[in-house]
Amino acid sequence: MTDWRKQIFDIIETDRNSLVSRIYDWIMLVFIVVSLVPLAFREQNVTLIWLDMVSVSVFIVDYLLRWMTADLKLPNRKPWQAFLIYPFTSFAIIDMLSILPSFTFFNRALKLFRITRLLKILRIFKFVRYSENIKILIKVLQKEHNILFTVFLIAITYIVVTALIMFNVEESQMFATFFDALYWATTTLTTVGYGDIYPASDLGRVISMFSAIFGVAIIALPSGVITASYLDELRERKKKKKEK
Repeated sequence: MTDWRKQIFDIIETDRNSLVSRIYDWIMLVFIVVSLVPLAFREQNVTLIWLDMVSVSVFIVDYLLRWMTADLKLPNRKPWQAFLIYPFTSFAIIDMLSILPSFTFFNRALKLFRITRLLKILRIFKFVRYSENIKILIKVLQKEHNILFTVFLIAITYIVVTALIMFNVEESQMFATFFDALYWATTTLTTVGYGDIYPASDLGRVISMFSAIFGVAIIALPSGVITASYLDELRERKKKKKEK
């Protein structure tokens, strides 16, 4: 094992206490943000094209460095297997999909510019690798996935039931289809309430009030669970750092 490859691996993957590693993470985070700037404009000018080219060049170097140290990332595999498997790992796929849309031949192959722009938005998922806070949040979601899934099922059930009630109670053109009722139930449950679809009858308004009240309660459940678990995770990490 060559020392320089181990040093590169420590910087880009493992040694988060190293100043060089933290600088590398911040540089990558900056370029991820920079790469998303051109997506905020309909028309591309020279500056935006250069921003995209520079950020993609950095992503390519990062991808190659990670591929070059794949055997260290996958120690349970033989070196040649690790190099073959790495491009098919989840993060490697995200990295590749964030790079390919910037190549002209790929744009022509897709023909639809909107699709390439959507693929470039996948770059935001690269934040997961470089942001410690996002890693903590993902761990919290994995830890509390059973409770969150239960709350999600309750929300979906409530949306469908409320939509069915409203669709059969309201006879106005506002609820011409069941999808309109589903849309109304979802925006009401989430307390967004755009106001483009609303009940006209008194009974419909009463149902809408109850839906809004229950919506606040249902939406508050996952927020409390995630917050409590997130704070617990932060305490555990601080405790481990003190023990070290």
